[in-house]
Amino acid sequence: MPELENLNRAGISAYLRNHIRTVPDWPAPGVQFRDITPLLQNPKVFRVLIDAFVHRYMDPALRPDVVAGLDARGFILGAVVAYELNVGFVPIRKKGKLPFTTVQETYELEYGNATVELHTDAVTAGQRVLLIDDLIATGGTMMAGKNLLEKLGAVVTEGAAIVDLPELGGSQKIQAAGLPLFTLVDFAGH
Repeated sequence: MPELENLNRAGISAYLRNHIRTVPDWPAPGVQFRDITPLLQNPKVFRVLIDAFVHRYMDPALRPDVVAGLDARGFILGAVVAYELNVGFVPIRKKGKLPFTTVQETYELEYGNATVELHTDAVTAGQRVLLIDDLIATGGTMMAGKNLLEKLGAVVTEGAAIVDLPELGGSQKIQAAGLPLFTLVDFAGH
């Protein structure tokens, strides 16, 4: 896509930022919710978004064997990226949503706990996995996904997301745990 090739990372970030809607005071007062649905609604913007990830992970040094997406918006991104890279996709779901034998990981949220699960046959030992979600806030979901994949012997090569909210500390937590992280847009504040 010529338009994408003419944009550098800063240009792509600015382009995508212009298509992310901020919803004040949702889901609670004081929260600035970063809504990515406008990125998905416009086919041109959606293509720029997906191409930014695909072009990165086509590099042989970064190319995964499989893409894992975190429930639920990570499914949208991860499935399309996996398709474009011609690799498999595995969903990491909220507890109780997968029908086969699972491993699970519970993690802390700002307001309590949550549990995610992965089928025990979703990945094999040694597979290189790209873990993808829409947004990094406190980092709990991404870390839980990483832990699940590693329980099954996979190697999580990188975490990826559209948005990073650095003030919430998640990206620092993820990187401190040894997982490289790639994001396209940073938003100060939350």
